Amino acid sequence: MAVQDGQPMNLSDSEDEEWPTEEVQPLLDNKAQTLGGAQHVTNISSVPLIGSRQCCSARWNLSFLMFLGFSMVYALRVNLSVAMVAMVNSTVPQPVDNSTYLAVCPDHSADNSSNTSRETLKVQQFQWDSTTQGVILSSFFYGYILTQVPGGYLAGYFGGKLFLGLGVLVTAALTLLTPLAASLGVPYLVILRALEGFGEGVTYPAMNAMWAKWAPPLERSRLMTFSGTGAAGCIWALLWFCLVTDEPLSHPRISKQERDHITSSVGLQGQCHGWTLPFLSMLTSLPLWAIIIAHFCINWSFYTLLTTLPSYMAQVLHFSIKENGFLSAVPYFTSWVMSIICGQLADRMRERRIVSTTFVRKMFTVIGSVLPAAFFIATAFIDCDYVAAMAFLTVSSTLIAANSAGFSINHIDIAPRYAGVLLGITNTFGTLPGMIAPTVVGYLTAQNALAGWKIVFYISAAILTFGGVFYTAFGSGEPQAWSKGIPEGKQRDQKSITSPTLINHPVWSPDPDD
Repeated sequence: MAVQDGQPMNLSDSEDEEWPTEEVQPLLDNKAQTLGGAQHVTNISSVPLIGSRQCCSARWNLSFLMFLGFSMVYALRVNLSVAMVAMVNSTVPQPVDNSTYLAVCPDHSADNSSNTSRETLKVQQFQWDSTTQGVILSSFFYGYILTQVPGGYLAGYFGGKLFLGLGVLVTAALTLLTPLAASLGVPYLVILRALEGFGEGVTYPAMNAMWAKWAPPLERSRLMTFSGTGAAGCIWALLWFCLVTDEPLSHPRISKQERDHITSSVGLQGQCHGWTLPFLSMLTSLPLWAIIIAHFCINWSFYTLLTTLPSYMAQVLHFSIKENGFLSAVPYFTSWVMSIICGQLADRMRERRIVSTTFVRKMFTVIGSVLPAAFFIATAFIDCDYVAAMAFLTVSSTLIAANSAGFSINHIDIAPRYAGVLLGITNTFGTLPGMIAPTVVGYLTAQNALAGWKIVFYISAAILTFGGVFYTAFGSGEPQAWSKGIPEGKQRDQKSITSPTLINHPVWSPDPDD
């Protein structure tokens, strides 16, 4: 380890610079460290040779609160998709020329039609055709796209706690106005949904900015995949502001052992960035573009299912509202379980240095893109077999969740300091499918629901495959030179400060049972 002007300078390659080795344990010097105009003072004289093993550690409490928060975030985002099945008089429009409208699948139970009529008789009141429904479902993302980059930028400088908490609170409060807006008319509902998206757009970038400070490198996949309504959202926001801090050093209830473990593991990677950002280097970074392309392509299929799956189940498969609500939730429960499994597996592989971080991210992205594409195609071929259709769509959604250990957290790998703003950038592109896909689905299924949905599945499969292939070709799990403030040409000659001073101590390896 070379030292210049009293500061440590790591001359090893980027892989050793990112992760502690099995023979050494990083320690932070007792000095003020300034980065990007933001000063952070650490006073850690020693680091315990074992990490925090308590069951109620602060970082896992944070992960659990994020899990609850983002559960409500998705409930707030998708609730209208399910409710719309009951809010409209008919989810299948009747064209003037009935000869041009091919019949959809028959009812899969003898009394399903009458049951559905009785269930929805008291709530049906809106005359919205498929195209109008697509516009309403898309409107959330009109506002969502506007706050991605600003939210990530501000959270990266000031901290993510305030922005994540306010994002959930504002969205939850606005959701309470949905019945009023719907009764006033489609324009009012579209504006309200756009405002909800505007408030919620800061949440994911803020989350990434916080995990850059809170997640030890070898625990990133586990913590972030676990953490990956209206009134409940307001209550959650109160708990969030009372219990959460932006970084471990300011947490009043964290143990010294856990604080030292997190701070020494994260090192300078968790420092706030300054007001200026290396946007030109970001723009020309191929690994970042790999994340952008993957984010767009995976989100196309994800948002297609998220916003329009209830309509497919009502239009084509003729599930009752009770069945629709339950079956629409099944893919997301299995996806949650899959994300946790993939997060655990990804970190175990990296801890044991079985493969590189780059390989891990690419492997899970391929699992979450190419394999689901095959099941989308299969769904298009089975026509009216409602059991096979639900099975294939559930498997497809479950496999898509593997991306939670793939490209989804790759921002922290390539540029931890800018993790929040990077997610804002990639999620801006990832929001475009949310704006486009529901409208496209509404247009394609307006005259022939069954044939239209076949085209929807083919398009989703093609886009998924392209995203997986592109990311596999150009993605990376290594820290980029621009993320450390070094000109590209000097990356080999001089390393910036990305890890604290190393002294010889056995490193703590996260216990598999933690």
